[in-house]
Amino acid sequence: MDCIFCKIARGEIPSEEVYSDEKIFAFRDINPQAPVHILVIPRDHIESCDKINAENSDSVRAVFEAIPKIAAKAGLSGGYRVISNVGEDGCQSVKHMHFHVLGGKKLPENMG
Repeated sequence: MDCIFCKIARGEIPSEEVYSDEKIFAFRDINPQAPVHILVIPRDHIESCDKINAENSDSVRAVFEAIPKIAAKAGLSGGYRVISNVGEDGCQSVKHMHFHVLGGKKLPENMG
């Protein structure tokens, strides 16, 4: 598969890993929009939130079970934001479902 996030999760493209297990991979965004900007992806290729179904929803559950651990490890004790862009109008730039974990400062209300 030619998906850049699949390649990152497999270690074929370098990244700054912050968390990894058998179902998910998390790494620092190369163009951070906040002091802490981590991308969390399922290892299984799921195109977007629109493609979540009964067969792959356990991967999504694993992502959301890991996000609090990832946020705590990153020192986000004051809170954080989780965002997923879907489709063209949602500005999804990589067609592999991913969740942005943003924090490290008080985030503007209109960011996201």
